[in-house]
Amino acid sequence: MNNASKLHGLYLVTPDWDDTRKLLEITELALKGGVSLLQYRHKTADAALRREQAECLQALARSYQCPFIINDYIDLCMDLDADGIHVGGTDMAVAEVRKAIGLNKILGASCYGSLEMAHAAEAAGASYVAFGGFYPSKVKKYPVTTAATIVTEWKAQGKVPSCVIGGMTKENSAPLVANGADMVAAISSIYLAGDPQAAARAFVSLFAD
Repeated sequence: MNNASKLHGLYLVTPDWDDTRKLLEITELALKGGVSLLQYRHKTADAALRREQAECLQALARSYQCPFIINDYIDLCMDLDADGIHVGGTDMAVAEVRKAIGLNKILGASCYGSLEMAHAAEAAGASYVAFGGFYPSKVKKYPVTTAATIVTEWKAQGKVPSCVIGGMTKENSAPLVANGADMVAAISSIYLAGDPQAAARAFVSLFAD
C-alpha cells in the first residue's frame, strides 16, 4: 500500500464511542463512501477497550485498503504495526516520535493555527500537518481561532500535505479545500449523519478533479 498517495481526501477520525459494534458499522459505511485515511481516537477508553477497538478498526481499514492511524499511543501503534500515528502539540515531540516509529510510518502533527509549528513538524519528520480549529466542533474543545488563510500560506511554503479539522461540514470545508487543503478531517459530520456513506461521498466530492 502506497500510504503517501493516500494523504488526500477525507480523513475520518473516530468519536469516543464505547459501543464497538456501532463504531465498526458506521466506520464501514464511511469507508464505502471513499475515506482516504482512518484515525482511531478515543480519549476515555481503557487499555483493553482501546486495544480491542484498534484491532477491529485496523482489520476493517485494511479490508478497504485504507491506511490506519492511531492517535497518541505509540506503543499501540507499534504493537499492531499500524500505518502511522497522530500526535498533538502537547504530546511527545515530533522528532522523538519519528525516531520511535521509524521512517516508513505516517506521522501526523497537530499545528493548530501556527505556521511556525507546521514548519518545525515538517523539519522533524511529519508526513502531514493538521490545522484547526476553524469552526466550533461538537467533539473537540479548542479555541476557534485558526485563520482560513493558513491553508493558502502553507500550500505556498510547506512540502508535506495539510489537513484541516474542527467542525468540518462539506459546505464549510469547501473553501479550505479550494485554497489548498489536502485533507479534511471529520468526526460528527460522518458518525452522526443520517446516511454516513452519503456524507462521506459528499466530502470526497470536494476533491474530485
